[in-house]
Amino acid sequence: MKAEERWQARFRAARMTLPTWARLAPARAVYRCNISGVWEIHAWDRSNGAMRQVTSRPRGTSHAAIDPTGQWIWWFSDTYGDEFGIWMRQPFNGGPEIAAHPDLAPGHPTGLALSAVGTAAVGRSSRHGFQVLHIQVDSDDKPAVIYESREFVQVAGMSLDGSLIALSHSEHGDSRHPALRVIRPNGQVAGDLHDGPGKGFSGVRFAPTMADRRILALHERRGRREPLVWDPVTGEQREIWLRVPGEITADWYHDGRALLIGHNDRARTELYRYDLGGGHLTAIKTPHGVIHDAMPRPDGTVEYSWSSAARPPVIRASDGHVVMNQSGPSAPPSVPLEDVHVDGPGGRIHALVSRPSVGNPPYPTVFLLHGGPAAQDDDSFMPNVAAWVDVGFAVVRVNYRGSTGYGSVWRDALRGDVGHIELADVAAVREWALGHGVADPERMVLAGASWGGYLTLLGLATQPKWWAAGIAAVPITDHAAAYSDETEGLRAYHRALFGGSPQEVPDLYAASSPITYLDALQAPLLVLAGENDPRSPIRQIEKYLAKLEERGHEHEVYRYPAGHASLVVEERIRQMAAQIDFACKHVGMPHPAPTPT
Repeated sequence: MKAEERWQARFRAARMTLPTWARLAPARAVYRCNISGVWEIHAWDRSNGAMRQVTSRPRGTSHAAIDPTGQWIWWFSDTYGDEFGIWMRQPFNGGPEIAAHPDLAPGHPTGLALSAVGTAAVGRSSRHGFQVLHIQVDSDDKPAVIYESREFVQVAGMSLDGSLIALSHSEHGDSRHPALRVIRPNGQVAGDLHDGPGKGFSGVRFAPTMADRRILALHERRGRREPLVWDPVTGEQREIWLRVPGEITADWYHDGRALLIGHNDRARTELYRYDLGGGHLTAIKTPHGVIHDAMPRPDGTVEYSWSSAARPPVIRASDGHVVMNQSGPSAPPSVPLEDVHVDGPGGRIHALVSRPSVGNPPYPTVFLLHGGPAAQDDDSFMPNVAAWVDVGFAVVRVNYRGSTGYGSVWRDALRGDVGHIELADVAAVREWALGHGVADPERMVLAGASWGGYLTLLGLATQPKWWAAGIAAVPITDHAAAYSDETEGLRAYHRALFGGSPQEVPDLYAASSPITYLDALQAPLLVLAGENDPRSPIRQIEKYLAKLEERGHEHEVYRYPAGHASLVVEERIRQMAAQIDFACKHVGMPHPAPTPT
């Protein structure tokens, strides 16, 4: 198989998310899958093995849920990826698609929670702010507004009996460190958790039995995310402290007597069972790599989605068997990762290096910067990383300050000099790559998507002599201009990150915006932009491109009719081919065969 055939086969291979089963009907599950060529919602009846595709939309479907009784599948209907729309629902076994409620106005989704008694809590935002609505699903009663605020709020969960609703909110003005509030369906407050500045709470899930009102949450009292079990009515709290490094997530076992612990350390994950009765911690055997999602079954086994940089995803159970995989050819494997630890200006930086299996160092190298910024590069299977490796590039990924997985201090280090802090870490890892003979200094490409695309534009202008070319997908080019058009949730994030709005701290927004430094650009640039993107709005990208035109700067533009990312497999292949072709042209490598448009 030729290199271009191999990397395209990874994109085309059928992939799916972990099936999520209904709490009171564990044979019924929903998942997302790309087997049709588009990421859509699918249903699986485990009692008879029947599967069916629930949604069929030209640009795909991102969000779905199944109600605890297994009667209804919910999914969010937007317009070509703009993330603005309404919740729809359909009977599990098929039937007409109907609006979740005829009187529910469209908006940007900020959480959905479903009870076992036919009620729902729906979070939505618009230019008027944030609302949480309580809905009697099969009733003519109009949705009741039970919470509203100008500041960010996300529906975090609902108890099975529908009596309690959990909200992550930022009434205190910092959406990066939300507080947790539990309210009743009439809006009355049942309990609050807030630890003060710089210490957030997030809700995970209410206990999985009808009579249990406890909620599982994550706190940051010791400099990392850790689990806490809270009864919002009595106020009783139980912190789960584990003697392991890294960060912790958790979920309930089916009977509420134990927790499934997810342990993230140095870009790999592992699973444990924690018994609430005796506090006993038991390791669950899983392969070395990344657990993307995991969920205990009623029989006590744990099902999880797993991959590594070298091996494609598979859905397994803790007893070792493969739960399910879609038909069709599997994705070709790739190369394993190399871990690198570099001393940087803010502490020890963890970077991941993928080397091509052909050729000799120093290699043409892509520094591929992740989005977020509160996200993480890890040891999971990434078709885009493997594609760069197949055509002969080394790939270096940096978990710069702002990344998750390394504690609260590392994640919160962006205050005061947004963008430049991350790039200082990239610079330190670049020096390592040059000093160790990995990267060819004349053939280095800076690339990334979303926040990584933003850092690419900023890096090309503030480190202009270092890069042979740049590739920025769905970037922020001007923070103030993006703020004008983005969703209310992202506006709240911008205010938390910069300490105010563009009107309040204009100098900080300008100092961190790539458009401020555009005249310093030297390297040729490829920009990819989604026409309906609500996260990196197209107008601020067009403004940046117009200035490139005025300067006569060498650049190319790839526009596509979707939002922040395409859910169509062939569109993703076209975008990857455009990036590879652009990079090869500017580092003097042979061009791969063209991909049909």
